[in-house]
Amino acid sequence: MSTALEIDVKEPILNDGPFGQAEVQQLIAALSQDTTRMRPLREAVQQLEQRGDLTGSHRARLGVAYYLLGRYGLAADRLSSADNSPIAKFYLAKAYHALEQYKQAVEAFTAAAQAGYNADQCALGRAESLRYSGDARAALIELDKLSGAVEQTADYLYQRGATVAAIGGNPSEVVALYERAVEVDGSHAGALFGLAIESDRRGDDDEALRRYERAVARPPVHIGSLLNLGLMYEDRNQYERARQCYLRILDSHPNEKRARLFLKDAQASGEMFFDEDAQRKRDRLSQILNIPVTDFELSVRSRNCLHKMGINTLGDLAMTSEQELLASKNFGETSLVEIRELLGSKGLELGQFAHERSRTDFVGVEQQTMSADEQALLGKPIADLNLSVRARKCMIRLQIATIGELVRHTGDELLECKNFGVTSLNEVREKLVIHGIKLRGD
Repeated sequence: MSTALEIDVKEPILNDGPFGQAEVQQLIAALSQDTTRMRPLREAVQQLEQRGDLTGSHRARLGVAYYLLGRYGLAADRLSSADNSPIAKFYLAKAYHALEQYKQAVEAFTAAAQAGYNADQCALGRAESLRYSGDARAALIELDKLSGAVEQTADYLYQRGATVAAIGGNPSEVVALYERAVEVDGSHAGALFGLAIESDRRGDDDEALRRYERAVARPPVHIGSLLNLGLMYEDRNQYERARQCYLRILDSHPNEKRARLFLKDAQASGEMFFDEDAQRKRDRLSQILNIPVTDFELSVRSRNCLHKMGINTLGDLAMTSEQELLASKNFGETSLVEIRELLGSKGLELGQFAHERSRTDFVGVEQQTMSADEQALLGKPIADLNLSVRARKCMIRLQIATIGELVRHTGDELLECKNFGVTSLNEVREKLVIHGIKLRGD
């Protein structure tokens, strides 16, 4: 069997080979050992989405990949229509839990066990969802039913420790259980987070920092650890490291308010420390980003597509993802390769600064004049509009996850998406009018 470092993370997602618990665990190990592999995993997801009609097995692979990327809503959507495989049912339960739909998670963990997934792992999942729902006593009963080898696993030791803590048990017992969990699995995010909190309380900042850093190594993203780690980096004036922590959260949870607030603080604090060499680098980067795309020899098709999408500079390109380009009519793999080479010649990548665009204010929406309910509406998922299948697929291609992100687009920008026509545009406009808002430019 290949080692984790030898694995091509795209292969289990795109190919039709075996895809079960062993393959997913090997995939998680590979991503944990080298976080740069998250990018090819995202590429695999994009390639699979573009295939069109997907089998139940494909949706299972896609759903698990979305879960590992922290895209829990998309994970639940794909896995709920996947095949009846144990792996699909188990990760559907995990996605429900991450979405705080604890009742559905408990039911899905039971269904996964009935489908043949490891019964002990499903019981641990039920215990965790019960605890998060506020029923720690029921969680403890679930754990007490387990016996044998599972009692020595990191997951069991962590769940028991967290449950003892939830019912107000002995803090020393809780710490001991967390420590035993980390002895079994040195990268167990939950146990490391609990121990890091304990180190924080004791004032042992160095140990807390090490534990937080280990806790964020394994996907999917552990929000609590990344938030606290970012704050500790800020305390040490390591503002770029802090920014990266908050950006990792926003990459999978774009509406996480604390991460967005902390990111602004880290940027503001970092700007207080002037570094002449760093400033020169920023100035040079700014010059490169402002270079017009018309300065380069591009094919007519690529040039026309970029013009229609309102992409005028290299900076605009660096804020655009591959998926968004491919969603544009008449833009194919050949044009994509051409654009990649263009950016590569200047040391840039597609989507490199996508987070910068996601932080901009809602264009065309005067939020200051909006009520609290109207502003809250902008943060709601796009699924709340109950769009047709065709319109929903366009939202996925354009990576539009919330209503606020949708209203930043003009009608013409939406029409650039493949298979999205005037009928779909009218549908979107009608749905938005119901809520009293419009697309940009309408």
